[in-house]
Amino acid sequence: MKWLILGGTADARHLVGALADAGLLAPAGPLSLVYSVAGLVRIPKLDCEVISGGFTQFGGLKAYLQDQQISGVFDVTHPFAENMSRTAVEVCAELDVPCWRFHRLAWQQQPGDNWQSFTDWQALPGLLSGKQNILLTAGQLTEDISAQLLAQAEAEEQRLILRTAAPPRFSWPDDQIWIKAIGPFDLAAEAELFDQYQIDALVTKNSGGDATVAKLAAARNCGAEVFMLQRPEMPAAGQEFSNIADCVTALRAQLAE
Repeated sequence: MKWLILGGTADARHLVGALADAGLLAPAGPLSLVYSVAGLVRIPKLDCEVISGGFTQFGGLKAYLQDQQISGVFDVTHPFAENMSRTAVEVCAELDVPCWRFHRLAWQQQPGDNWQSFTDWQALPGLLSGKQNILLTAGQLTEDISAQLLAQAEAEEQRLILRTAAPPRFSWPDDQIWIKAIGPFDLAAEAELFDQYQIDALVTKNSGGDATVAKLAAARNCGAEVFMLQRPEMPAAGQEFSNIADCVTALRAQLAE
């Protein structure tokens, strides 16, 4: 049986490791696995085949699933990878192929937190009005939102600190700050960053998980306000998980059928 993992997250790598530890992966085990990653930051070394660069190179996801005779798709992409998750559900339904999804649990507000939730990027500049030192940790920004935030920063003399794993896609002025960094991040380092730049506002996506959660504790400890982008609504997958062990159990049962 051959399954495709839509990866690019630590969760996806952990799933591959758990399947290997369970003895399910070929050549010794019954499961042949292909791991797909965009390859924008780094390409993982795993105990299975890894493909990088998306599915356009293969004629699209549908063509790839058909050509490679994929038996099932496990979507373990980022909780905000809406387009890929939606495409996976739609294509798998068309081909009558199982499509399962793993998403880590969302972060929950803790005592002492000061969160404002938002669902539309267009609302963000207005929410940040009056803030002084803003840490942006929500991944790559669109050109439109970048322009709006930068214009407001200039008008209000705000300082923007953009932290991403890859260089900004659009021009980032020299009088603002870009930090290249890849998690995980620990609390001590995050607290030092908040103190260094006197952060009073944090912008983040509700990604969940442990790798970047320390910034929320740092914000809580120094009283910074958190502007939390809520997760998009996803189409239902055939099975949905938030625990790696449950994923392994379900795949083992699928292989036994």
